[in-house]
Amino acid sequence: MPKLGPISLRVFIARMKKFGCAGPHQEGKHPYMVKETVTLTVPNPHDGEISQDLLIRLLRQAGITRAEWMNWEG
Repeated sequence: MPKLGPISLRVFIARMKKFGCAGPHQEGKHPYMVKETVTLTVPNPHDGEISQDLLIRLLRQAGITRAEWMNWEG
């Protein structure tokens, strides 16, 4: 299986929306996205890249497997 690499914030948000997340919403310092009962804090609001480690943690929190993320074509 190919490795997950860093991903831009814009691409991350677009993909998460396609996986059923709503948002991003803003209350406080960081924007967040909601998927069913899970609230994901969206990191790095300055349009930088999300590291591989952080991407893996966010996907795990959202209940999205690595295979689903890599194989999703919309």
